[in-house]
Amino acid sequence: MGPSFKVGVPLPTQKAVVAAPVGLHARSAAVFVRAVTDTGLPVTISKMGADKVDARSLLHVMTADFPQGCEVELSVSESALDNAVGRRKAEEVLQQLRDLLEAQGTV
Repeated sequence: MGPSFKVGVPLPTQKAVVAAPVGLHARSAAVFVRAVTDTGLPVTISKMGADKVDARSLLHVMTADFPQGCEVELSVSESALDNAVGRRKAEEVLQQLRDLLEAQGTV
């Protein structure tokens, strides 16, 4: 039996603006992908007008071209949200990843 969700409850997402001067390329992409992989969750990243890509894949993230100032949407697939604890964890993880994207290059 699969996860049960309340109708109309959206999946966890976070919007972020890429702050790294080179965008999500090279080192900044590697730092982001490592952080995503460390969460253990199937996080995706997308920008307006483009398909979602697996944020655990350095190749996918770099190929998708997320330049500095680009607004992105981070999300977690429904299959990863098995209960309320899973949803809370996903929301916290996405917030941390948003903070990372918005802080890169500002230090």
